[in-house]
Amino acid sequence: MKVAVVGVTGVVGTVMLNLLDKRKFPITQIIPVASEKSVGNKIEFKGNEYDIVSLNNALIMKPDIALFSAGGSTSKEWAPKFADVGTRVVDNSSAWRMDSTKKLIVSEVNSETLTNDDYIIANPNCSTMQMLVVLAPLHKKFKIKRLVISTYQSVSGTGKNAIDQLYNERNGSNSEKVYPYSIDQNLLPHCDVFEEGGYTKEENKLINETRKILNDNSIQITSTAVRVPIEICHGESVNIEFEDEFNLEEIFSILKSSPGLIVEDEPGKNLYPMPINAANKDEVFVGRIRRDFSINSGLNLWIIADNLRKGAATNTIQIAEKLIEMGIVKS
Repeated sequence: MKVAVVGVTGVVGTVMLNLLDKRKFPITQIIPVASEKSVGNKIEFKGNEYDIVSLNNALIMKPDIALFSAGGSTSKEWAPKFADVGTRVVDNSSAWRMDSTKKLIVSEVNSETLTNDDYIIANPNCSTMQMLVVLAPLHKKFKIKRLVISTYQSVSGTGKNAIDQLYNERNGSNSEKVYPYSIDQNLLPHCDVFEEGGYTKEENKLINETRKILNDNSIQITSTAVRVPIEICHGESVNIEFEDEFNLEEIFSILKSSPGLIVEDEPGKNLYPMPINAANKDEVFVGRIRRDFSINSGLNLWIIADNLRKGAATNTIQIAEKLIEMGIVKS
């Protein structure tokens, strides 16, 4: 099986390579792809060195699967070209997420909807992704009426330049700022660009992608996304109002039995999800599970996940694994 990794030199692309090896993905030929300035450089995979190639050369090689993490404009231009030669594209950008003709997939939630007709498959925004692993099984049982989402997002969600800014500021070095202000010792209520109505693009992604994945436009959602000065992992405080009444024992039972989830909720032992423990893990961690006594059928949750792993690279590869499992791609 020929597998192309597009954006292989980026933060997510590097993690993808490591996970393809770690998860023993069935590869006969790896095709590392990056921008023209990186073409001819080498990457290492499974102890061997490979030359980075251009998108055009990768297209000529007709990979079976192409894992894209190279930005929306690249995906818009090149994903259809790969699809036209029979390549299954799993795209990690925002380019196709809200396209009504494309599936938006969280592997534990709706990967069973994939069919032979799907050549371009969208990976959700990292914050939406980790949240839906938790919310989907609860929505199925109790039906979510309203969500109030507050995110605490690490700088790696912006990219390598943002990580560099954080550590340069921490070390007292001058560097180009990705953010409009310092991020070290600071919080920025500003993830992505501001859009109509005063919401940022990231906040709108949480709203729109959640409704699409759950296939329910009736859910009322509001969100606030905040950038915090840590390198890896996103945190989310999620307040839920259900249509149906619930008991906490059933909530715990559902979450503990749901795939891809780890419940960490023992306040008496100071056990709750934290980035320091979730980093470099593929699971989503949930805790601080408690009733919201201010409304009927209200629940509060605290969710943590590694935004580079489950929030991006892991889910991308899980989708590719599902394509093989379902026989859509032959290994």
